[in-house]
Amino acid sequence: MMTWKEILHFAKKGNPEPDRRVEKTEEEWKNQLTDEQYAVTRLKGTERPFSSEMCSRFEPGEYACICCDTLLFDSNTKFESHTGWPSFTQPVKENAVAYEGDYTHGMVRVEILCNTCDAHLGHVFPDGPEPSGLRYCTNAVSLQKVESEEA
Repeated sequence: MMTWKEILHFAKKGNPEPDRRVEKTEEEWKNQLTDEQYAVTRLKGTERPFSSEMCSRFEPGEYACICCDTLLFDSNTKFESHTGWPSFTQPVKENAVAYEGDYTHGMVRVEILCNTCDAHLGHVFPDGPEPSGLRYCTNAVSLQKVESEEA
């Protein structure tokens, strides 16, 4: 289970190696993604809060990166954070998500990115539910739901 201390270490000292890398040109990303997906994932934007029904859906399944299909989160770690963005307590694997210090907008935060393709996902905060105490606050447009076999 990831801890806040480990996240801060990764953000400062470097992230674990991903299982694979996906790299494309900006033109390739623009052709693959919608304008909003591109703005959020490639330009580090943020979607409007409460703009996606993904926040209130808790069906079994996994969530993958919209850019490269890498599995990032499982619905078992999803919770209602009342923030307006889908929130999770853990990634599916330690090396699925990368962490970087974000000092924009006069704040100190930890940005979360897909460790496979560097897509901006959102931010992680140490104010989530136990046992991890983490809240991976994620832009819904950066994710795609992968239905569970049981669903």
